Amino acid sequence: MQWLDRLRDKNLTQLLLRAALALVFLYASISSFMHPDDWLGYLPQFARDHFNAHLLLHFFSVVEMAVALWLIWGKYVQWAALAAAALLAGIIVSNFSLFLITFRDAALMICALALFFSKQA
Repeated sequence: MQWLDRLRDKNLTQLLLRAALALVFLYASISSFMHPDDWLGYLPQFARDHFNAHLLLHFFSVVEMAVALWLIWGKYVQWAALAAAALLAGIIVSNFSLFLITFRDAALMICALALFFSKQA
């Protein structure tokens, strides 16, 4: 199984974690631009009370896109992973009443933390 050892040497694990996290952030970002009404309900009520919800959603989508591109770029991966974990933690905390849906974000946050703590990051 030399091919498997070569893949490990190239840190396939880190690449897969980066790709998975980037995919999630890219999908959410693009989808929220295309179908904003599907995503507005995930903005915390206190934020919707003080800001224009569509504008806030677009701002957050740009931030998600930036984190996704940062993960794809592959430079300063450790800090991109930490930013991803922080975004996911914020989503979980601000939508805790929707944990039936956001429990997936908890798993993704743990993946981001694994990437942050990996030796090659």
